[in-house]
Amino acid sequence: MSKVPGLFLACCIIPLLAAWLVLRSGWQPDTTTNQGRFLSQEIILGVPEQAHKAWFIALNQPRDCNQACLGQSELMDQLVVALGKHRQQVGLLLLGEGQSEVASVIPEAPVLSPGAFYLVDKRGLVVLEYLPQQDQTANRVLLKGLLKDLKKLLSYERSSSGGSQ
Repeated sequence: MSKVPGLFLACCIIPLLAAWLVLRSGWQPDTTTNQGRFLSQEIILGVPEQAHKAWFIALNQPRDCNQACLGQSELMDQLVVALGKHRQQVGLLLLGEGQSEVASVIPEAPVLSPGAFYLVDKRGLVVLEYLPQQDQTANRVLLKGLLKDLKKLLSYERSSSGGSQ
């Protein structure tokens, strides 16, 4: 009988000790599966209240946006088509001053990079950043990565909510 409490304690303490050692050693995976870059600080945007939207794709287009930055607006129009069946779950946002037929316009966030696309959750938290590239072909590849990340997030959300959407 005296072995049981000792065995129970060992089963509890050994995994905790192993987790603590891994965290203390600074071990991090070398690669991630996402295409975008995680932001180093927490940024919350005032997204419009849309209960059926799970995620938002935001384009930062401030007043002093250059020509390459303005070219990103064309890609925003192409995103509407590329979203396909996911269009109902994803909202489009234009940050800054501008007009868009496909996106809601909200005030710009000065800490965000001009011309960059962002994945934003339904509470307004900016999660991933996709910086603009000089070449339009590279920008299209970047948007394919954004769509790939978005589809993973939508799939995860559907599976975590038990499929009730």
